[in-house]
Amino acid sequence: MQALVTGMWKRFRTKRNFRADYYDYGLLTSVILLTGFGLVILYSATAYTSQVRYGNDLHFFGKQAGISALALIGAVILSMILDYHILWKAGGMLYILSLVLVMLTKSPLGKTVNGARRWINLGQLSFQPAELAKIAVIVYIPIWIVKMGRKYKGVKAIIFPLCLGAVQSLCVFFFTQNLSTAIIILGIAVTIIFIAHPNTKAFLIAAAIIVAFVAFCVWLIGTHEIGGSFRFSRIQVWLHPEKYSSSGGYQILQALYAIGSGGLLGKGLGNSTQKLGAVPEAENDMIFSIICEELGIVGGIIVVLLFIYLLYRLFIIAQNAPDLYGSLIVTGIFAHIALQVILNISVVLNLIPTTGVTLPFVSYGGTSVVFLMLEMAIALSVSMRIRFREARPNLWGEIADEVRESS
Repeated sequence: MQALVTGMWKRFRTKRNFRADYYDYGLLTSVILLTGFGLVILYSATAYTSQVRYGNDLHFFGKQAGISALALIGAVILSMILDYHILWKAGGMLYILSLVLVMLTKSPLGKTVNGARRWINLGQLSFQPAELAKIAVIVYIPIWIVKMGRKYKGVKAIIFPLCLGAVQSLCVFFFTQNLSTAIIILGIAVTIIFIAHPNTKAFLIAAAIIVAFVAFCVWLIGTHEIGGSFRFSRIQVWLHPEKYSSSGGYQILQALYAIGSGGLLGKGLGNSTQKLGAVPEAENDMIFSIICEELGIVGGIIVVLLFIYLLYRLFIIAQNAPDLYGSLIVTGIFAHIALQVILNISVVLNLIPTTGVTLPFVSYGGTSVVFLMLEMAIALSVSMRIRFREARPNLWGEIADEVRESS
């Protein structure tokens, strides 16, 4: 008996920690499910228009599937070989690079698509630098917060990080006239700053700064020729879509008709009628309406639940990250996905004015998929550095073996 007690005491006194590597397969699974589901819906939404325009019903689907597959494989590989701490050194350069690339949209390298000059043309490839701006804010603002350390308290501490987000947001707004992306970038910055700050009272003043910033943007829209008139007309369309059905209200009305005609269980996969041209650009901003028409409210809820699970996995990673920097990076990724999903679905349901925000992993767009997968790679890289204590299930058996050997 004495030998048994001695063995137990020796075991617990040594305080041996058994570490086990962690990889968030739940996050990876949710990304795969959303991407696969998005490709199925994308084919359903674009098969007819692809056949009519290009003589190939796989035109949109083929491009998206190829980019998604390569981006997903690249994200998994990158997450396993990339230490996210390297972003600490590259954060400043990434922030400056994103500003320069956004400005280049007004240069000869800029490319206009559907009346909006938001792309940079690189021969066979083109991308939206505003997507890189989101990652730049996610990576760079946490660096300054961590550097402040204990000094990150009070109102003064939040001014500089908030300015970093505001500068990036204003740059996107002025050079690409993309108000929705500018709002998302500022929202990401505010979320990171809010989560890291120990005193929520300081955000009363921060809220006042944000309100002043929004008021300033409204003033610019109303007094300058930066697309101000059409943005105010969007508000009128939002309030009275039937009145403006022949102009700006047509798309949202058709999206609402699609949702209403789908009912509870939908018309069946591939049986949407609104995708045949009634809903313009159904594969982009309004793809959620096609989901609801074909799969009903139940299908829409399932998609929302998938996004909630993805956000839950990001929350778990942020909560258990090995350091504050990793936690704040994943918090920024969480804010980006949450804001974009909320804004997209709110627009389709006419809860807010149209903003031109895509549904992550589901809407058509190669640039969006590539940068979203890059964010997932960073989050998975953070998850790989999580360490936890793992209890040995056969602890008592090991103690008994040691006692027998000693006796």
